[in-house]
Amino acid sequence: MMLDIFSKMSLMDITKIFSLLRPKEDEEDNCQQLNKAVAEDDDKHLADLLSQEQYRKCINSRSGWGIPSTPLKTAAAHGHLRCLELLLAYGAEVDTLDVKAQTPLFTAVSGKHLGCVSALLKAGADPNGSQYNNCSPVLTAAREGDVDILKELLYYGAETDVQAKIPVWASNATTCRGPLYIAAIYGHLECFKLLLLYGADPDYNCKDKKILARIKQSNTVLDTCLKYRCQSEYIKLLIDFGADVYIPMVITDKIREQDEGIMLVLRERVFPKTLMSQIRLAIRKYLSTAQKLDMIDLLDLPQMLKNYLKYTT
Repeated sequence: MMLDIFSKMSLMDITKIFSLLRPKEDEEDNCQQLNKAVAEDDDKHLADLLSQEQYRKCINSRSGWGIPSTPLKTAAAHGHLRCLELLLAYGAEVDTLDVKAQTPLFTAVSGKHLGCVSALLKAGADPNGSQYNNCSPVLTAAREGDVDILKELLYYGAETDVQAKIPVWASNATTCRGPLYIAAIYGHLECFKLLLLYGADPDYNCKDKKILARIKQSNTVLDTCLKYRCQSEYIKLLIDFGADVYIPMVITDKIREQDEGIMLVLRERVFPKTLMSQIRLAIRKYLSTAQKLDMIDLLDLPQMLKNYLKYTT
């Protein structure tokens, strides 16, 4: 249907449509001046421009070669915090998308600009980025091993079990590749622990039943850590946070009989968790389901028990 419509359109019709989509020359020039001031980190000149209504009108307009960007995204990409805060103060839309469906927050995370990430989150940016983007801020931070940025995202409510956006029909055993998997494979132990502390599922790092239903074989985080021979610290953390040690396939290769990770799993199968440890897991699971893990400090418990629930000594 759409192809028939386009086939009947003349070149003049198509040109007219694109001309309507393009911003007016004056507006485009104003936007370019805003972007130029931001790119040069000239916050004084930017403030002068934004004091004029003609420039404020195009604060959310896009300009530039390649992928046109809003001034806010330009500030996020360069890590120019003063300009970014100024744009937010003048009402720049915090979650505008570019043609790749990337938000300014995603851009700041990719550039490892912690100050900009914090400012955008405080201004109300969605910590999960755009639902139309294949990737997410959390997946990016976990891959890069950026603990401070990951901590900011999780503090503001980012999903710990987020998955790359893949159609359900394309799902298979390899699609359960949440931030836990990524942090383990890339060797980012602190990110790995942080995700678990904020409630990441220690088995599949996924809560999407449609995806889980299509997995045909064991593909847990624990199984992945064993396959990639991650350090024993990863195995210990998964066990401490309640990973099911009966799901992974036991690797029986004689060369790996003394593998520390496998020995930890086998030992856990023989010796059950203490009652205190099981109670901690039950409380954390309840709070995580209610999205209230951050309320541990408000519980009417001795500080020593609160620390135990938070895995701090």
